[in-house]
Parts: sequence; C-alpha cells; structure tokens
Amino acid sequence: MHQGYIIRPVAVREALDWIRNKFVSFSKQELKVEDVTNAKNCLNQIHDNVPVNLLNDFRLKMIGSINSESELREKYFRLARPYLEILVGNELAMQLRVNLSIQFPQDNSSLLPIHADTWSGDSPFEVVVWIPLVDCYGSKSMYILPPEQYNQLELAFASQSGNSSEELFQTISDQVRWLEVKYGEVLIFNQALPHGNRVNTENETRWSMNCRFKSVFTPYGDKKLGEFFEPVTLRAASKSGMGYKLPEIL
Repeated sequence: MHQGYIIRPVAVREALDWIRNKFVSFSKQELKVEDVTNAKNCLNQIHDNVPVNLLNDFRLKMIGSINSESELREKYFRLARPYLEILVGNELAMQLRVNLSIQFPQDNSSLLPIHADTWSGDSPFEVVVWIPLVDCYGSKSMYILPPEQYNQLELAFASQSGNSSEELFQTISDQVRWLEVKYGEVLIFNQALPHGNRVNTENETRWSMNCRFKSVFTPYGDKKLGEFFEPVTLRAASKSGMGYKLPEIL
C-alpha cells in the first residue's frame, strides 16, 4: 500500500449483492416506490425521488436500517478479509457501525472537506474499508493525497495554520488523486492521509459505505475497543490471555 491505498475485487461478490439489494429494499419501503427496474438504476437515480432537503434524514434512516441487519458486519468484513489480513493482521477489530455516504449530483450539502482522520483523534493504525454501491468515478468518487505529496505538506504544515479547509485544499488540489472504484471493488486506504470529496458534477448519485478496521493489539486513539471497535478475529491464545486473571494469594 505504498501509494496509500489499494483497489481490489471484493472477496465475496454475493455478500456485496446482498448489501446492495438490502438498500434497494429499504429505499422502496421508505419512498413507497415499486417500479424499480434494477438495483443500479435505483441507487444511481435516487435523487429523482428524494428532495435534497430530506437527503440527510433519508441517509440516517438507511444507516439505521442496514445496521439493524444482524448479518451486515460479517458480510462487510468478508468483502475485504483477505486484503485486511495481509495489510493489517489476522487479529482484527472492526468498527461497531458501518457508515453510508449518499451524494446527489450538484449538491453541496453532503461535502466532506479535506481532512485526515488522525487529525481528529483516530489511531494511525486504522485503515478504512470503502465500498461503493454504484460505480464511482471523477467527482462522483473521493480523492486522496498520496504519501509523497503528504510528506511535503507535513513539512510545511505550520504555514497552513489559520487557513480554512478550502484554502488547504486549494494548495494541493493539483496533487490529489481521484480514485475510480467500480461496483464489485473495494478500496482500502490509509486514513492518516488527507482525503475528502467535492461537489458531484456527474449526473448520478454516489452511494458508498465505509468502516474502520485495525489490529486488536495496536494502540487506540480516541475511539476505544468496546466503545467504537469490537474484535472479529481473535485467536485462541488471545482469548485465553485476555480473560486471564492472576490467582489471588490469601
């Protein structure tokens, strides 16, 4: 992951299709729409059925619905498991709730200004597993600042003090890399690198999910094990060790 991210085919396509079909079903129930021809068109064109001023309420309902599904976290993990075990380790902690972004065309109310998650207290040992539910390309996707360019920014970071996030973005706008991630692919990226999105100037809506993973035994930031993360692949010796108590001597 020398470039700060990898893009690979999801490990279990059936799990991804299950997740997307759930969102189509939730959308139909919420909007009381029945004439959906296919999942791709339903999600890409959802802006035809949801007013922009109701977008955040709609998104929160979708997040609540998908996270109420008991199978979600296991299926989401399976999408990226072989890559996570290579990049992060085989004893992993997973974020308790999976997040969802929905970005309408030409809408500036759903922007994520340039940031690195570590700037707000996340552990540098975390990675983000980013799953598109539609093809994401151009301004319909996200951008990331590659490591080499970030190292240069870091050296001059003090000079950015007092600048807004927009001013910061403008200083590096020609250095960020826009990522093309198709449905059926998974993006895993280093969330310590600056990233974000801009106004979606394509004619389709972006749907993407994201969830953080880290090794259970690496340092935590503000988001702790049991509060924000939960182990998903502990080995037998680790389970035994974590439950061990030294005998009391009377």
